[in-house]
Amino acid sequence: MKNVKMRFAILGALSFTSLQVFAAGSLQPLVAAPTGSAYINCYNSGRVIPPLAGPAETTFNARSNFGITGLGGSSGVCEITGLANDAIPPLPGYGPQLATTAQSFTNVAGTQIIGNVTERVWRKPAGTAPVTPTNMCIIGTKVNMNGNFAYDTTNFELNDITRGGYNGLGTVNVGYFALSSTPALSPVYRAGRTFTAVQHRAYKYAGTTAERQNNGTNYLDLPSIGTTAPSTPINGVNAPILGGAIASATAAQQEAAVADGWVDFTVDAAVADDDGGNNPISAMTYIEFPCGTNTDNQATINSTWRKAGALRLRRTAQENTTFGEIVLTGYAPPGATVTVPTP
Repeated sequence: MKNVKMRFAILGALSFTSLQVFAAGSLQPLVAAPTGSAYINCYNSGRVIPPLAGPAETTFNARSNFGITGLGGSSGVCEITGLANDAIPPLPGYGPQLATTAQSFTNVAGTQIIGNVTERVWRKPAGTAPVTPTNMCIIGTKVNMNGNFAYDTTNFELNDITRGGYNGLGTVNVGYFALSSTPALSPVYRAGRTFTAVQHRAYKYAGTTAERQNNGTNYLDLPSIGTTAPSTPINGVNAPILGGAIASATAAQQEAAVADGWVDFTVDAAVADDDGGNNPISAMTYIEFPCGTNTDNQATINSTWRKAGALRLRRTAQENTTFGEIVLTGYAPPGATVTVPTP
């Protein structure tokens, strides 16, 4: 993105192999050609949306409604637990991280660093248990919002982390890790095989508990595939909304076309969130994919896997702001070509 200054420092690979046995949980499959919705539920799994008028609200598990009502409920279906830190490989068979990169991003004017991204790469040889047809690799991403700084005229609330370069790889597996000692972390609410980040709004984000737990009119937890162009970066109502107003969208504004080259994670990370749920750090997100016979070392990974536009941070105007996108260089699978889907 023209107005975003990128700085990255290539850090040395770290060895935490002895600690990975504490990991629990599993990543979830994200097929290349999903039907119905490009998305699957993660922390949102098991979410029950209460009626606006009905039994006591405490009997429902709203699973925080995409961060609007704070965090509640047990671990999400996509969550890896038990790691001592997010530099440790999240699954058995993976060696210590091969490479890691840190980069910052700024406001539109380029005058203030508003956040930082950490990326990590791990690999499991095909013959290492659990045995797989090819080597497997994982790319991890975590975003930390630095402070209460304006991005344009408002703060940058991170609603989606989107990564490219996965076309032709078939099913990939996705998930996340949220360090328990850092409570101000946003989980991943859903993950999709799509280029499009879709806005999610509560019925009223500053209303009663039931109004905060309920979705706005026509808003979907899992957007439909629909007919919206696959090249659409953000879909929804591109206008601010006040906390007491009823949110409403059209069916077309809750669509995300399938794009097998892209994976989108919906999160809710902000230093000062309009809904009061201030979680300035995202979970570490994971994409596991087959990487053939790849044996690239750290230097090769850092020189050839990093692609312009492979990492996109989206603000989907969940509350009182407008759409925003920060486009960064990021890791992509070896040999990948990162392109925006055809309209």
